[in-house]
Amino acid sequence: MHREYQSWHSPALGRNMEMLIFGHGGTPLLVFPTSMGRFFDYENRNMIGVLGGKYEAGELQAFCVDSVDAESWYNKAVPPRARIERHAQFERYLLEEVLPYIHGRNASQRVTVTGCSFGGYHSANFAFRHPGLVDGIVSFGGAFDIHQFLQGYCDEDCYFHCPPDFLPNLNDQRILNDIRRLRIVLAAGENDMCLAENLRLSGILRQKNIAHDLDVWGEGAGHDWPWWERMAVKFFG
Repeated sequence: MHREYQSWHSPALGRNMEMLIFGHGGTPLLVFPTSMGRFFDYENRNMIGVLGGKYEAGELQAFCVDSVDAESWYNKAVPPRARIERHAQFERYLLEEVLPYIHGRNASQRVTVTGCSFGGYHSANFAFRHPGLVDGIVSFGGAFDIHQFLQGYCDEDCYFHCPPDFLPNLNDQRILNDIRRLRIVLAAGENDMCLAENLRLSGILRQKNIAHDLDVWGEGAGHDWPWWERMAVKFFG
């Protein structure tokens, strides 16, 4: 399959950012890594290989971005306000740099966002904040609540970057209608440490009349790559 490395100096983040691209066309996937993960993790963990035929056939095209989690949410060396500010810069990088790049490479007007674990957070947060730019969310073992990183701190920016906080109070029908047209997949194992977060987010979506697929896997499924491989085959295969 087509595999390509790209990097550039990000004005939004003030540092170099790297990316791997797989496939030559088809549905564009914006792939977020797991907690403090790297742009190459999806490939290294066989999440690309398990769908190799789809990439070779031009049915999927993945844009695997790097994270700045170690500089934002996981950076205990700075106060919570600095963490949310760094995350906001990451969102600017996605909006002002990554999406235009994807649209320059792929004819689709919208992307599908996907990721495992904390990559599920990034996917859901980005899509629910910018539903007009997205076609779908496919989250595997997602963790959606960022209060664990805030040490009790909260401000307006923290609130609007935490889907379990802002979605229940979202009443703008235009935004809700944009969200309601998305394909939303919340997949998690019965033994996944993030299962409760998926159940909670599913309940919020139901209350807002937002159709979605909550898929809880049995057979002892947990929070790990072998399960996420199988989930990727189910939802993208």
